[in-house]
Amino acid sequence: MNTKWSDEELAIIEAKAEVYTVKQIASIFKKRGYQRTPIAIYLKLNSLGYSARPTLDNYSCQEIAQVLQLNFSTVTRWVKRGWLKATKRSARHYQIRKWHLKQFLDHPPQSIKKRITSLDPEAINYLLGRRA
Repeated sequence: MNTKWSDEELAIIEAKAEVYTVKQIASIFKKRGYQRTPIAIYLKLNSLGYSARPTLDNYSCQEIAQVLQLNFSTVTRWVKRGWLKATKRSARHYQIRKWHLKQFLDHPPQSIKKRITSLDPEAINYLLGRRA
């Protein structure tokens, strides 16, 4: 039996997805009176584009695009061309480790080197956790 996810459940899962494991999220749901199995939570995370693992030092293409003030498709194109190493989170979403982002920004492909150097250094420092 599939029960529809409530708005509150969706808000909880989106708030906890990047920090907690599937079992921890299931426990949070149980404490709040919701009955969701870890498998159901895993499937919902996947359908929403989140990883089932907590990702404290990872970014999505959307997050990188927002901080660097780029179009989402630009960052996705870098991943698809193999310039920016990433892991697929779902059919349309990628997870980019901070280390791979650092490598890419420090050593960009020659064809986009000027574009990368024109990005806001403060935004880059923010993404990479560097101090200004």
